Amino acid sequence: MPDHPAPASKLLARFGPVALVTGASSGIGLEFARVLASQGFDLLLVARRGDALAAIGQDLTARYGVRVTPLPLDLSEPASLPALLSACEGISIGLVVAAAGFGTSGPFIENDLSSELDMIDVNCRAVAALSWHFARRFAAQRRGGLVLLSSLVAFQGVPRAANYAATKAYVQTLAEGLRHELRRAGVSVIASAPGPIRSGFGDRARMTMGLSQGPEAVAATTLRALGRQGTVRPGWLSKFLGWSLAALPRAARTRVMGLVMAGMTKHA
Repeated sequence: MPDHPAPASKLLARFGPVALVTGASSGIGLEFARVLASQGFDLLLVARRGDALAAIGQDLTARYGVRVTPLPLDLSEPASLPALLSACEGISIGLVVAAAGFGTSGPFIENDLSSELDMIDVNCRAVAALSWHFARRFAAQRRGGLVLLSSLVAFQGVPRAANYAATKAYVQTLAEGLRHELRRAGVSVIASAPGPIRSGFGDRARMTMGLSQGPEAVAATTLRALGRQGTVRPGWLSKFLGWSLAALPRAARTRVMGLVMAGMTKHA
C-alpha cells in the first residue's frame, strides 16, 4: 500500500482519470507528473530515457498509489507519434501536458542544421499532432484539458536563440487560437510561459542560467490557472520580465532579449 494515498481533487474530477505528460523524465515535465500524481491522476509518461521513466513511475506509485505507464519515445523520430497514439487508444485520458522540448543557442547559421530541425519536430510538429488528436477526442467527449509549454521568449524574436524562440512562438499562438476554438466544446487550453528554469534544458542548450527558478514554480501554478486563463506566466521571474518588456516596442524587446541571451551564452 502507498505511504501517502493521493487525495481526490477538483482537477481530477474535471480532467481525470488519466493524464499524459511528455518530457516527463526531468525538469518541468517531471514536476507536472509529480503534481498530477499527488492529486490522484493515473499517468502515461513520455520521454526518451526509459530507465528514468521506470524509476519515476515506481516512485510515484509508491508515494501516491497511482498507476504509471512509462512510454520511452523520442518525439523527434517520425515513428514515435503513431506509437504514442496507439498506446493511448482505449485509455480515458482527460488531460495532456505537452512539456517535451529542447533548445539551442548561438548564431543560427553556426548551429547544426539537423539539431535545429529536430527541435522543430519536438517543439512544434509533435505538439501539433498531439493537440490535433486529443482536441478532437476531448471535443467529442465534451471535456478535457491541453497544457502547452510556451516560454518568455515566445513574444519576440531572440538573437542567439532565434529558432528556439520561433518554436515557442508557434506553441504560444497555437494555444491562443485553440483556446477560443475549443472552449464551447468544454475543452480548456492554456499556454504556460515560464522564464529561465533550472533543469537539463540549460545544459543541452548551452546556456548559463544564473538567475532562474526551479520547475516547481511552473506546474502547480499552471494547473490552477487551467480553465481560467489563456496564458500564464508562472513564477515571479517570468512575471517581472514579462511586465518589464511589455511596455517596449517589439523591435526593442528583440534587442533587449538579444543582450540577455548574449550574456547567457557568452561561455559558448
